[in-house]
Amino acid sequence: MKRIALYPGTFDPVTNGHLDIIYRASSLCDVLIIGVAENIGKNPFFKISKRKSLIQDAVNHNLKSSKRTLGEIRVESFNNLLIDFARANSATMIIRGLRAVSDFDYEFQMAGMNARLANDIETIFLTASETHQFVASRFVKEIALLGGDISSFVPDNVNVAMRDIKK
Repeated sequence: MKRIALYPGTFDPVTNGHLDIIYRASSLCDVLIIGVAENIGKNPFFKISKRKSLIQDAVNHNLKSSKRTLGEIRVESFNNLLIDFARANSATMIIRGLRAVSDFDYEFQMAGMNARLANDIETIFLTASETHQFVASRFVKEIALLGGDISSFVPDNVNVAMRDIKK
């Protein structure tokens, strides 16, 4: 039986921190599904199709040089309850990244709610690598919109896409 994990998020935009979690999570399972949430309530910067293509391109480009054995990585979108999306994809794990203690409080509550809805799906927390602990998509967007350099926070394709939007 394949071990299928789900890494959900808005990924608006995908950052190097997200890629780090993707890379590390993919070595823990046979299939990692990156679940891109539509989440229109957050007023996403990029449309869902663009977020999916940015992630897929970044994964294809950046993870080829992996020294670890990685599982299959798929990028899919969803606009329903996370647990329903996980079940529809036979996921037994939900991967969540933690940058700081402030993330833990929210994520701990969410994991508890998800466990009540589906106690057969485990939530796995991966802490951000020290080089990515402060990187958040909302900060990346703000820096980019104000003309700052985001190249050290995002993959090259996202850096280009963010510059193109400003034009």
